[in-house]
Formats: sequence, C-alpha cells, structure tokens
Amino acid sequence: MSGKKIIFATGNEGKMREVRMILADMGMTLLSMKEAGVQADIVEDGKTFAENAVIKAKAVMELTGQIAMADDSGLVIDALNGEPGIYSARYMGEETSYDIKNQNLIDRLEGVPEEKRTARFVCAIACALPDGTVLTSEGTMEGIIGYESRGANGFGYDPIFYLPEYGVSSAQLTPEKKNELSHRGKALRKMREKLAACSL
Repeated sequence: MSGKKIIFATGNEGKMREVRMILADMGMTLLSMKEAGVQADIVEDGKTFAENAVIKAKAVMELTGQIAMADDSGLVIDALNGEPGIYSARYMGEETSYDIKNQNLIDRLEGVPEEKRTARFVCAIACALPDGTVLTSEGTMEGIIGYESRGANGFGYDPIFYLPEYGVSSAQLTPEKKNELSHRGKALRKMREKLAACSL
C-alpha cells in the first residue's frame, strides 16, 4: 500500500494529528481536505454517525478519484436523551467555542448524580474506494460527564469527558494513551484491518 494517498474529509487539525498517529504504520500518505486542495460544502443529512461518515467519504472520493476516509463522531449523554449526538459539532452553533458548549452541558446536568452522568464518545469511520467499495467501522469510549472542564491535551468535549477507571478526563490523557482508548482509535484500527485485507 506504500505510496498510496488517503484524503481524510476533515479540516480539524486535532483530528488529523490523531489519525496520522494511529495510521502511521500503514505506509500511506494522509492528507486533510485542505492539504489535498479539496473544497466542498458537504451536507451531512444522515440519521446516524455511520451515514454521515459515508456521505463525507463518498463525496470526497467522487471529487478527487482518490481513496477518501471520513469520520463522524460525537458525544452521547444518556441523561440528555443522547444529546448532542450526531449534532455534536453543530451543537449551539458551529462557531460557538467548546468552552461555552462544555459549560452548557455541565450546567444542564446540574444535580444529576454521578451514576446517571454516563456518556460515551462514538466514532464511525467510512472509507470510499475509487472502485465504489465503501468500508465502515465503529468504536466507542465509555465514561461520565465531569463536574468541570479539566486538561488541555484534547479538543472538543474531551475536557468534560471523565474516565473513572483512570481518574482523569479525556483531555488529561497523553496522546498515546488517548489513541489507545479512544473511540476514534478503536474505529481507525478496525478500518486499518479492513484496508489491509483489501488489495489496494
């Protein structure tokens, strides 16, 4: 597979860093849409994380003729009926800072006891190949919503996502540990296996 390019349908630098670390041993060049010179306003109107990932991957593959990969991921909070869910990136508006979004979620859970603050990060990965094949994989990371933001290593909702068994938030994990435990790490490793099984 060496010499092959994969265009990852994101403009999020934090996400690209994680993807590059997790897929480093595939021997493929990973480019963000910006690095590949791809400009597209993709409407994510799927009803699930997987549907949205497939929409993004297929759109980029069709625009470029290259292998395209996309993820759709988000935070699912049980006490808030699964919010923000597939709307995680758009929750309270895409331009709203995550400091404000995270504080809003903490405020909405005021008075909710720890055992009912269960939540999970979900990540669906889709890979669209030029021959029309579409591969998908999914991973989750279970935890609870903390009472305050903690840590500076992550991005998005990481500072309020607490991992009780480690005693830290997702944003307090080292990048290596986070990639081992995270929803995105699990989904990408599954995808790496599926791609290895394809004779690209």
